[in-house]
Amino acid sequence: MKIGFIGAGHIGSNAARLFVKAGHSVALSNSRGPESLSELVSELGNNAQAVSVEEAIEFGDIVFVSIPLGHINEIPTKGFDGKIVIDTNNYYPQRDGNIVELDSGETTSSELLEKRLPGARIVKAFNTIWFEHLRTQGDTSLPPERRRAIFVAGDDRQAKDVVAKLIDEIGFAAVDTGSLQEGGKRQQTDSPIYNKDLTAVEAAKALKVVA
Repeated sequence: MKIGFIGAGHIGSNAARLFVKAGHSVALSNSRGPESLSELVSELGNNAQAVSVEEAIEFGDIVFVSIPLGHINEIPTKGFDGKIVIDTNNYYPQRDGNIVELDSGETTSSELLEKRLPGARIVKAFNTIWFEHLRTQGDTSLPPERRRAIFVAGDDRQAKDVVAKLIDEIGFAAVDTGSLQEGGKRQQTDSPIYNKDLTAVEAAKALKVVA
């Protein structure tokens, strides 16, 4: 599978490493331009390339968005129709500035991205795990129920299934929190499951308590 990256910081770069290791091809982009990613691409090998944001969108069967939420309106709106978009963003007002719709609970950050990218199939994932844990805790030798949980939310069942398979391939367990609205709220930074080191079994129990 081909995965385009918008953003190659801590979460993006570590996810790219894991996806390449699992046999996928990645195209990485950021706000500083392809030349700033040469060292990372060299490390990742032949299944990685550095490109522009527009080229990453065109390249990907899946597009992995991992940039500060305050910059989502800088993402091009074209080229996403029908594509799965993995949204790793979190809302930090001290970094992103206050966003009225989020402060009021009217919507979620993923729904804001969905509004920005009409036609995209948004799946919220990879936003509740510390990048060091993402780098080190995947273990394909463990049965799914004993693996570290990565939470997913979305309104498109098939898109969530595709992302869940990716998560399984890199040694984690996908745990579904529900829709972009309700499931997205369950994954927010003030939620009981945010940045918690939980196995799939523990995560399922935690979500029952939350619900």
